[in-house]
Amino acid sequence: MKRLAPSLLSADFGRLKEEIQAVEAAGADYLHIDVMDGHFVPNITFGPTMVEAIRKISCLPLDVHLMIQNPDPFVPAFAEAGADILAVHLEVCPHLNRTVNLIREHAAVPAVVLNPSASLFLLDQILEDVDMVMLMSVNPGFGGQKFIPNSIQKIKDLKAMITARDLNVDIEVDGGVTPDNVEAVCRAGADVIVAGSAVFKTADYRETIRIFREKMGNC
Repeated sequence: MKRLAPSLLSADFGRLKEEIQAVEAAGADYLHIDVMDGHFVPNITFGPTMVEAIRKISCLPLDVHLMIQNPDPFVPAFAEAGADILAVHLEVCPHLNRTVNLIREHAAVPAVVLNPSASLFLLDQILEDVDMVMLMSVNPGFGGQKFIPNSIQKIKDLKAMITARDLNVDIEVDGGVTPDNVEAVCRAGADVIVAGSAVFKTADYRETIRIFREKMGNC
């Protein structure tokens, strides 16, 4: 089953509780939380305290994307705050197996993230150890960017890798996914779709999510 994860980066922070409740009522599967430190990416957003506050508002799985340098010291805090999924970037984890094991030890689902320019070959020694791979279809750091077209082929290639190894690994796609391209993204092999401004910048979240689901269901 394809899943939709509205990204809170595009929500109205002044009405965050209402925004979360609205997308949950509209049928979201996950809540996607982008954690940025101002170093790995040129922006600063949420910390563990915010994740803890969101956990009190919603029962949806919290899909926490750590766009931070040296994530290991922060894994326990985010897991204890209520993160269900913790995704880390390959580029900032010199001992990636250790990081993945640390995430599992704290009862969260481990995921790894590849930026648009990162090769799938980087997954060769870690793919069996994770539950999800997130492919960035924009360069991370800001919401509202346009989908990078060659991401479609990258999704297909990753799906082929997973199938060839007979693994149960989800593919998550994050960046620039809209109702206009989500069907192609899903057909390429995506299991989880992150949508920020494509949901939160519309007038009717329920109708927007209905359209997403209809097109995702065609795959």
